Amino acid sequence: MTLGFYPGCSLKGSSREYSESVLALTKAFQIDLTEINDWNCCGATAAHNLNKDLSLALPARIFALAEKQGLSEILVPCAACYSRLAVTLHELNKDESLKSRISEVIGMELRSSVHLFNIIQFLEKYIAPLLEGKVTQPFSKKVACYYGCLLVRPNSVLHFDREEEPQSMDALIAKAGAKPIDWAFKTECCGAGLSVSRTDTVARLSGKIVMDASERGAEAIIVACPMCHSNLDMRRGNINKFLGFKSSIPVLYITQALGLAVGLDPTELGTQRHFVKVEL
Repeated sequence: MTLGFYPGCSLKGSSREYSESVLALTKAFQIDLTEINDWNCCGATAAHNLNKDLSLALPARIFALAEKQGLSEILVPCAACYSRLAVTLHELNKDESLKSRISEVIGMELRSSVHLFNIIQFLEKYIAPLLEGKVTQPFSKKVACYYGCLLVRPNSVLHFDREEEPQSMDALIAKAGAKPIDWAFKTECCGAGLSVSRTDTVARLSGKIVMDASERGAEAIIVACPMCHSNLDMRRGNINKFLGFKSSIPVLYITQALGLAVGLDPTELGTQRHFVKVEL
């Protein structure tokens, strides 16, 4: 089985462990991911605030490249990238004149015929049906599944899970032996792209997330977004200063947690790259 793979900028840099865990997990389940040739940045959180055509052209070029490679299904692990690509695909497919104009902007044929998967949708379809039979080391911890802002929003476009009380990640991690908790911060903002420019804001927003998960007995926070992981893990020093105590609750990608459950080596999953040590 072969699917297209759009890693996006984060999985090639600051969140390389996310890419490592995605590739290790798919290999374990004999799924081949074909990276889109010559892919570009999706525009992330900035382009749509600056230039409308640019915000559409960047994802559109990715679609055109994938179609040129014959890739009809594309895995987009980054929640921010998935949001930008999914919203663009929605806008292009509801307006043929806009699609034609953007096709001229990028200088490529654009059919917009691809199907996008975020990481949870992909895991639900291709991994979950086989997961229980492959779990050799159950991830038997109490976990807080953190969806963040972008994975389920805008719901009117993505039509994925419940906007305020999503359950899909909880169901997945439960199949690996974990015990998801009920908590109040599943979809609250972590500070997103303010990680560099406003660390004080990130410390406050992410600190509340870490505190609620800890107070409710979670032994790990499970995420599916590079920005969420960066803010909750890399900014833990700032978070601890805001909280007034040292929190050591680790933050793992859903693919790392599932990989550990099926017996993959932690190093292969990149857990050694985290700022908060993973000791589970």
